[in-house]
Amino acid sequence: MPGVKIRYANDADVDGIRALEAQSFASDRLARRSLLRLISRPTAALRVAAGEPGGPVHGYSLVLFRKGSSVARLYSIAVAGEQRGAGLGRRLLADAERVAADRRKGVLRLEVRADNRPAIRLYESLGYRQIGRYAGYYADETDALRYEKPVSGADKRAAKRRRGA
Repeated sequence: MPGVKIRYANDADVDGIRALEAQSFASDRLARRSLLRLISRPTAALRVAAGEPGGPVHGYSLVLFRKGSSVARLYSIAVAGEQRGAGLGRRLLADAERVAADRRKGVLRLEVRADNRPAIRLYESLGYRQIGRYAGYYADETDALRYEKPVSGADKRAAKRRRGA
């Protein structure tokens, strides 16, 4: 995807993120006001896969951080329908892991709809392991599966030792 870079979102990207959310999620979407607030919050990293600010947003990720916690949370990730299968989701996820590690977080956690097989396959192929299940987690009462992956060097080595590798 020439010209598409992953970068921090700005105000000009919000409408594109909202359009992507409308295309990707039936419910549980972020409000415009929330997105604008998240752009400048030190406890969030809202990143977009896009060209110029205000241009089309091809994908985005939102990672949340809590002070004093070694865990970062991938709150949301989405890729435009026409871009799916081209590796952009993989790039956004790798970027989210790097952002979490840069902020000295040891683990990236996420929840995914239990019926979202493509996302589950992606997460598992990239080394995420399921650590739980939440019944009726989403607005439509669909269960969520919880996954995590070590993202810092020390945590990756500890996970490898636990697996006996």
